[in-house]
Amino acid sequence: MAVQMTGRYLGGLKVELEHGPSGATIRTAAPVDNNGDGSSFSPTDLCAASLGACMLTVMGIVAERDGIDFTSCRFAIEKHMAAEPRRIGRLPLRIEMPAGLSSESRKKLERTAQHCPVHHSLHPGIEIEVSFVYPD
Repeated sequence: MAVQMTGRYLGGLKVELEHGPSGATIRTAAPVDNNGDGSSFSPTDLCAASLGACMLTVMGIVAERDGIDFTSCRFAIEKHMAAEPRRIGRLPLRIEMPAGLSSESRKKLERTAQHCPVHHSLHPGIEIEVSFVYPD
């Protein structure tokens, strides 16, 4: 199934993106370190954030299927750029997991996260460091 998205240049190194099926829009802005004002997500910020969102989404699918309350799960990701060529170089990702998960659920959810579509789509040269943090 294909999903169409469109974009239009707004000037000032900003782009408006539209998600075809829903009509939802978001804007990007070039980062300060690349001639922009950093007023919004940059395209590479969206790429990095997509990794965390994808991992939480696929884990959420498994959690809902298995009757696990997953609503307290959160992530934080840092995007580190590399030069020559300018690209994403490293993505340390911290996933804060819900309390009370059995060891079996922990393993299943972690394995699921590591196999999300975005993770498989990113260039293998990007260092992806995922840590799962449990409150108990």
